[in-house]
Amino acid sequence: MLRIERAEFARACGSDAELIDDGAPEIAFAGRSNVGKSSLLNRLLGTKLARTSSTPGRTQTVNYFRINRKLWFVDLPGYGYAKVAKSDRERWAKVVGAYLARHPGRRLLVQLVDAKVGATALDVQAAEYFAGLGSPWLVVATKYDQLKRGARQRALAEIRDALGLGDETALVPVSAVSGEGVRELWKSIADFLAGQVPAEP
Repeated sequence: MLRIERAEFARACGSDAELIDDGAPEIAFAGRSNVGKSSLLNRLLGTKLARTSSTPGRTQTVNYFRINRKLWFVDLPGYGYAKVAKSDRERWAKVVGAYLARHPGRRLLVQLVDAKVGATALDVQAAEYFAGLGSPWLVVATKYDQLKRGARQRALAEIRDALGLGDETALVPVSAVSGEGVRELWKSIADFLAGQVPAEP
């Protein structure tokens, strides 16, 4: 598990011109609105940096968090439901598309799926898109603590099947509330980082 010595919010990007490109590795978090991205980010970092809300679609920009001054956590706007104008959704899509098109080998893409709800049609569409980007990619089943013990393995199997995940794609069950699975997710992140060439300071 990576020791977090310093974590700080760096920038909220509402256009592709504002995106950060400094050569450092990036861990990007994507998922349906209200899947629990901000809560999981806060749990991973051990501090409340990402804004959480019960209102879906709260994250409306590409948000960068600087970790230990050597890598980025990137919180992407949730796909799907959001009570905003169509023009705003189109703007989000443009900046997210610009972000995902850059440097696929330097980014680990973490797709979050609600374990209690299961993989939705939007999750399936996103998974098909992510699989074609060329980035290392894994899936996290969030809100795992809300499932009864007897239903957990079945829920994971259904998510894996719905998204068409091969054995090479990890599926990590996680709870931002209980901390379950956080160590395993950090291991996947650490494995990715171990294969990266350090950026110049």
